[in-house]
Amino acid sequence: MSDVFVFLGPTLPAAEAARAFDAVYLPPVAQGDIARLCARKPKAIGIIDGFFEDVPSVWHKEILFALKEGIPVFGASSMGALRAAELHPFGMVGVGAIFEAFRDGRLEDDDEVAVIHGPAELGYPCLSEAMVNIRRTLADAAAAGVLPAATAERLQSIAKELSYRERGYGRMLRHGGETGLPAEELAAFRAWLPEGRFDQKRDDALLMLRRMRRFVAEGAPAFEPRFHFERTTLWDRAAAMSGTIRA
Repeated sequence: MSDVFVFLGPTLPAAEAARAFDAVYLPPVAQGDIARLCARKPKAIGIIDGFFEDVPSVWHKEILFALKEGIPVFGASSMGALRAAELHPFGMVGVGAIFEAFRDGRLEDDDEVAVIHGPAELGYPCLSEAMVNIRRTLADAAAAGVLPAATAERLQSIAKELSYRERGYGRMLRHGGETGLPAEELAAFRAWLPEGRFDQKRDDALLMLRRMRRFVAEGAPAFEPRFHFERTTLWDRAAAMSGTIRA
């Protein structure tokens, strides 16, 4: 669908996303991308993945601008969940368990969704594991009786202490063994992991795409903003630099 755009990267393979919802899939969102996209008057915008650290992150103001222009903006899984948790009072639509956890204050740190990944040419392969996925997988393991709750909680703490660039099940289990967690419990979890691992980010992304598909199919009306978009010197400067934004 040429008038619906979704920013996607390592969370979900583009081919799988396209099977869930026929949209235009763009690379992870960065600062200025939403503002420039507004000039194309899209029917809707979805944000799953986004750049940060070395590349400036998508600006809250440009999402507010899209909403002010009557363009619905959806978010889930990663950068989308973070921005939706911050902007849902203004009308951005958050979808999924990760969004809900940030919205409700059960999660606060951006590193919960951060991963290191390979290049676009290879499909943004994940080279680390998101903390939100580890949390969900450990909770499932405890619920299934694979791990005692105390061991699951200790492994969760170990994973959280790792840099997002180094976070993964293998490293978490090695550190767990080094700190004296029972070897038989770690072995049981390791054996269960291939079938039991849960990808919360992927699950939320697919949920958002299905939500957007229904939204488009039902012919929902344009978003009607219920807030005042405040023009600032910084916004006017960004608008002038892009040359594509009506300030």
